[in-house]
Amino acid sequence: MTAEINNTAAKRAFLATTPGMVLACLAACFLWGSAFPCVKIGYELFGIDAADVPSILAFAGLRFTIAGAMVAVGMSLATRRAFVPERRDLPAIGALSLAQTIVQYVLFYVGLANCAGVTSSILEASNSFLCVLIAALVFRFERLTGRKVLGCLIGFAGVVLVNVTGEGGGLSFSLAGEGMVLLSTVAAAASSNLAKLFSRSHDPVLLSGWQFLFGGLVMLAVGLAAGGHVAPADLANPLPALALLAYLGFISAAAYSLWSATLAVNPVSRVAVFGFMNPVFGVLLSAVLLGETNVVSPAVAVAALVLVSVGIVIVNRPERA
Repeated sequence: MTAEINNTAAKRAFLATTPGMVLACLAACFLWGSAFPCVKIGYELFGIDAADVPSILAFAGLRFTIAGAMVAVGMSLATRRAFVPERRDLPAIGALSLAQTIVQYVLFYVGLANCAGVTSSILEASNSFLCVLIAALVFRFERLTGRKVLGCLIGFAGVVLVNVTGEGGGLSFSLAGEGMVLLSTVAAAASSNLAKLFSRSHDPVLLSGWQFLFGGLVMLAVGLAAGGHVAPADLANPLPALALLAYLGFISAAAYSLWSATLAVNPVSRVAVFGFMNPVFGVLLSAVLLGETNVVSPAVAVAALVLVSVGIVIVNRPERA
């Protein structure tokens, strides 16, 4: 038991260092970025139409249920004890599950069916900026400085650049579409701050795993009750579909656990600004995995990456005494 506590303390100490934080955040963002093209591939392998919201909710719910199960089983094996919540953990798990998984993704998928992909990507990226604002103005975790605002704006400019210059570039807004996506980003930003708050007295990895398990089951039940379906389109060869679903579960399990553990030992602004890397990784990986090489030019991708990187550096610069 003592060795386990020391090992956990060592991991937290590493994540509190700048190299540890950067590695953990970039790894999480790379995984999340890979979700963009992999979800598209998943819809094809499971025969789900982009406008079939009930099936999309059921698919997402199954993915998150798998993610939660991976965390619970994996940590149980790693720690050699049942990785299950205590009664005092349940309120925190319920609150996180509601904000992070249920509300965020229901709003996102409903909105995504009614808005342009370009606009939704930009709105989703605003999560990082909102996260910093909520941390400073609502939860009072830290001060909101001009440097943090400048860094977030520069990073956000990179996300806008990589989206509006691609195919189908241009913006639009409707309450049932972009409005829903925007509300989902508010829920995501709030959940990051809740994770920071709850990590003071709860294991952040335990919370992340079990909120996915609970929220995933709720989304799966809602999707199926609304007439959705989740089954490989090619029943003669279901292995590719099932393997991809397992990978999508791993993305959520690993990325959110890393993100939560990093948030627990660092200021919210230092971590949240890395979220601008998600759509950049998404565009680059879409080019590799989906062959979408005409979506954005290499020059624009490099410029966007530079802007995002500059924003990250500005937010993470030490405050002057």
